Amino acid sequence: MSHGHGPANPGPAGLVALAMACFTFYAVHTGKVDGSCIPLLGIWLIGGFIVQVIVGIMELNHGNIVGGNIFTFFSAFFMFVTGGELIFKFFAAQNGWTIDARIDGWAWLALAIALLTWTPAYFKSPLSLLGVVLALDVAVPVVAFMDLGILGHEWHAVSGNFLGLAGIFGLYTAWGVILNTQFGRTIIPLGGPIVKDQVSVSASK
Repeated sequence: MSHGHGPANPGPAGLVALAMACFTFYAVHTGKVDGSCIPLLGIWLIGGFIVQVIVGIMELNHGNIVGGNIFTFFSAFFMFVTGGELIFKFFAAQNGWTIDARIDGWAWLALAIALLTWTPAYFKSPLSLLGVVLALDVAVPVVAFMDLGILGHEWHAVSGNFLGLAGIFGLYTAWGVILNTQFGRTIIPLGGPIVKDQVSVSASK
């Protein structure tokens, strides 16, 4: 059902793709599935890349600097690169190739720093979306430190559970945005932002 010819919010599609990645990594990190799933996970992540790169470009075109940039670099590194690497590493292990995978830790460290330093921008977002980012703020550095060899593999339980939590918050936010927009009123409460626009604050006084 159309609500006009203006551009629609693509965020829910990006959040569903993110939730898919979070749920599948939760399953891997917490031992719900075994290592034989890795090539399939790689393919799912490449599918997520297609969704998120479209969302990122649309968000940037809509003037959303935070969401647009986050979805763009998530699509490239969290989805496409990680998906391709998982497939490559699976076949490398099958063929006995020696790879220094600590380079992944350095890459994830850069992504973790970007995510952590951009987090305050999400204080102006709905609480449910901030919940996604805060959960990732724990999971992504843990992944980086595990890949660097600083943390042991027992930390997979931490990264896995926080990824699962990020996925839940992501799906909840997508659910709310879709239904609230479609019905033109709050069906699913998402929680107000911690930091409100100055105009809104002034108007409420």
